[in-house]
Amino acid sequence: MKITFLGTGTSQGVPLIGCHCPVCTSANKKDNRLRSAILVEAPGATVVIDAGPDFRYQMLRAKVNNLDAIVFTHSHKDHVAGLDDVRAYNYFQQKAMPVYATPETQTVLKREFSYVFDNPTYPGIPQLDLVTLDPDQPFTINGLEFIPIRVQHYKMEVLGFRIGKFTYITDANYIAPEQLDKVNGSDTLVLTALRHEKHPSHFTLAESIEIAQSLDVKQTYFTHVSHQLGLHNDVNATLPANMQLAYDGLVLEF
Repeated sequence: MKITFLGTGTSQGVPLIGCHCPVCTSANKKDNRLRSAILVEAPGATVVIDAGPDFRYQMLRAKVNNLDAIVFTHSHKDHVAGLDDVRAYNYFQQKAMPVYATPETQTVLKREFSYVFDNPTYPGIPQLDLVTLDPDQPFTINGLEFIPIRVQHYKMEVLGFRIGKFTYITDANYIAPEQLDKVNGSDTLVLTALRHEKHPSHFTLAESIEIAQSLDVKQTYFTHVSHQLGLHNDVNATLPANMQLAYDGLVLEF
């Protein structure tokens, strides 16, 4: 299995429009972060987790010519706004795109992309096959198993996923002990780390480090990073040996 980080930034991306801080003006490409998403590739399965506003460019940059499904963690705009761009896959693959989402996320998709569902025969609109996720039940895509992990994003439930020895959790500020149990034994954990200052809906870097240290995981990467966290290389230099910031284009192989 191969994991590619398509984006590792927060909802506004990095650099932030109009900002001239050291991170937003950095010449280091690792300080440039599209909205958070990953590509999961395994024999017979190519899946994207989240399709935010950068989805089209992310697919072009990673050269994803064929896509089997999209899995959504939740319905916030920075995770769903690029869904319209599945049209290219509809055309070349000659089939609807399977979209895995909870009923709550599906409700938002139907509202945000009403033209897809209100006019299902209109020419050129995205062709979607909504698949309902049960947050308490594993599911498979072309033989690849996903185990949902319930986390809290302020007052909103968001899903993380464990795929084999890899666990991906973004947009969270609380994870119940029974959900953390699903993470134990992972070779690699990816966890949100927005900034240093306390935030109502995201873990800080220190909070994410503490969670990772409490778990039986070998390696941790931090994602959904804002420009407020600091320069990539400077932050990495402060982290424990088995932890580092993820960056756009990072590839992990299992």
